[in-house]
Amino acid sequence: MKTDPNGLRRAALCAALFCSLAFAAHAQTTAAPPAPPAPTSKQLAPGFAGLAAEDRIVLMPVDVELFSLSAGGVAEPKADWTASAQEHMKRAIETKRVKFRLQTVELSETDADEFAEQVGLHAAVARSIALHHSQGGIWALPTKAGQLNWSFGNAMAPLRDKTGARYGLFVWVRDSYASAERKATMVALALLGVGIAGGVQVGYASLVDLQTGQVIWFNQLARASGDLREAAPAAETVNVLLTGFPAPK
Repeated sequence: MKTDPNGLRRAALCAALFCSLAFAAHAQTTAAPPAPPAPTSKQLAPGFAGLAAEDRIVLMPVDVELFSLSAGGVAEPKADWTASAQEHMKRAIETKRVKFRLQTVELSETDADEFAEQVGLHAAVARSIALHHSQGGIWALPTKAGQLNWSFGNAMAPLRDKTGARYGLFVWVRDSYASAERKATMVALALLGVGIAGGVQVGYASLVDLQTGQVIWFNQLARASGDLREAAPAAETVNVLLTGFPAPK
């Protein structure tokens, strides 16, 4: 009887395929399911999981300024409001420090003035992180691969040398409020079907490794609510800004 070589090859291929499928089915029923990938957070730098109990943090002075919006939308700085906001936020951060059981270093006013450049540099970098990382989308930087990967280089080294702290916590907030004239304008234009904005609250909070200059945690807020002129709402703003803070376990 003549043997068909093509038929033998097809039979061998079918047999091999059947064995492969049988082995895969057996493996699915006997092998443990693969572990899910570890969750990642856009708030944390790659490789950073959280603070240790012994880590010391220098609490930088809150960089905050409050404004009143005129009828035409011009932002006018309000020194008395800003002073109140600084005190309210300082107390609120102290409350969070106790809750998180943080080992902290606080700068004197004289020392704080010495590091005004670092405070201003943080504001600039924080704005970039908010745009290119937190907002992302068309603003995302391909070189960052969606990771919190921003650094100040050695710009923070003087702060580390002065305080002996490993990390620095920076907070930046700008808040504005519609004046009586602005509110009247908003109502008048609303009757005409035109909407204009009132005040807005924008803030950033960053935890920086003073040894490497890397931003290891970041959070932001941007909303049309909140009031830093009073203690309770100012504490609420601090709570929002420090959401997700990597406190020691």
